[in-house]
Amino acid sequence: MYGGGNVFEATKFDTLQNEDPVKMAEFEARIERGEKIEPNDWMPELYRKQLIRMIEQHAHSEIIGSLPEGTWITRAPGFRRKLAQMAKVQDEVGHAQLLYSAAETLGKSREQMLTDLINGKSKYSNVFNYPAFTWADSNIISWLIDAGAIVNQLANAKGSYGPYCRALDRICAEEAFHLKYGHDAVVHMATGSAKQREMIQAALNRWWTPIMHFFGPPDKMSTHTEILMKWKVKMASNDDMRQQFLDMYVPKIWELGLTLPDPNLKKNAETGKWDYTEPDWEEFKRVINGDGPCNAERLAVRRTAEERGAWVRRALLNPKSKYVKPLA
Repeated sequence: MYGGGNVFEATKFDTLQNEDPVKMAEFEARIERGEKIEPNDWMPELYRKQLIRMIEQHAHSEIIGSLPEGTWITRAPGFRRKLAQMAKVQDEVGHAQLLYSAAETLGKSREQMLTDLINGKSKYSNVFNYPAFTWADSNIISWLIDAGAIVNQLANAKGSYGPYCRALDRICAEEAFHLKYGHDAVVHMATGSAKQREMIQAALNRWWTPIMHFFGPPDKMSTHTEILMKWKVKMASNDDMRQQFLDMYVPKIWELGLTLPDPNLKKNAETGKWDYTEPDWEEFKRVINGDGPCNAERLAVRRTAEERGAWVRRALLNPKSKYVKPLA
């Protein structure tokens, strides 16, 4: 689960002036022809840098994104739901491993990526810094956050960097099951008792702003989209992905008799696009930069996991040792 475009930082492009113009022209021609760039191929440093940023932040989002849903494994209603929730969380962690492997092909170690996450240097998706108060919150995440992620990932699976595209192909196949699981859980609540409908509506209200933030700031606020799309690092703009999501899922939400907390949300008859209230982008910036409701909590959990697992990693790196004592 991940919304592309929502964690990039502005980047100066003056480093392009130092690149070999012949190699650059050949590189861009290959991308234009639809060829994949592989790890040992020549690439501009800016391309490498942005790919590392994008893929590692996607990986971080999968790891951190498993935390709010993971808290509901033991509290899910019934054994069937518990099993499904556990399988979904396991998949998300597996997605992170695929993505860290893809990012490593660009020259940054997994250890450094995780260190940068824990230290707050690397970012991850805004939506995973909000609390899942109820089982209904978990269901909204499973359906609509994963739906937004699929919109982004299906597009980027057609991008220019081979290892990332192949990882996304695998991830999208599994996310399709997650989406069906989440939709089933939301339908169950939306067509259930009055209390269940009240819970799912309240959860939808809480998550609507983070969902609208999920695809990133408006294109007019972006300083990097043009070149990233030229190099097929990004395959769709933030605004286009947001519109695609609204096209696909607002009607499904309304079909369930649920409402959305935006009185201005409607399809524009002239443009064919959705009109909506612009979300608070200052809130988005605060959350991305570490000042969200659950930023500190989520990173603390990740930090504890790294510390507790350190002895296992040491043992794996030194398999001849009969015993590797855990750190105190």
